[in-house]
Amino acid sequence: MKRLALLLVACLALIVAGCGSSDDSSSSSESTATSTESSEKSPAESGESAEKQSSGGEKTKPKVTVPSGPPPKQLEIKEIEKGSGKAAKAGDEVLVQYVGVGYESEEEFDSSWSRNEPFPLTLGAGGVIPGWEKGIEGMKVGGRRELIIPPNLAYGAQGSPPVIGPNETLIFVIDLLAVK
Repeated sequence: MKRLALLLVACLALIVAGCGSSDDSSSSSESTATSTESSEKSPAESGESAEKQSSGGEKTKPKVTVPSGPPPKQLEIKEIEKGSGKAAKAGDEVLVQYVGVGYESEEEFDSSWSRNEPFPLTLGAGGVIPGWEKGIEGMKVGGRRELIIPPNLAYGAQGSPPVIGPNETLIFVIDLLAVK
């Protein structure tokens, strides 16, 4: 049920994104797949690393860069920013912000940032793809991680049409906001 809800939200986000103005950043030919939402320069544009926070102490939507070369066959977890709060474990209710990009398409397919709506989930309950379950566990509140998730830990051969194709490797940058 949660998977269906996530798929519907992703589809809605794509529809809303398609209704934007003609100067939408998704039409650029840059190698990065997403941009920050604010009118300020993104960390990458200003010369700062993606793990920096905005001057107000709040994080901004990360820029996701697809690595060159073939996608990995195993889950890759990159700690962009270490959190200092409580660590997430199976059974915990967590609240995250995220951006999802297709490895092959280099297109953003979903983002809680774009909806300005953090995503709640119970870790270990099977409500999200296995790559998220494994990639978020052990993360501390305040942290940011990049997950590169192979198809066998994402949506597999069936994909999640129309947004995610069959056997698509996915990249997520996830911020852990809270653990209950």
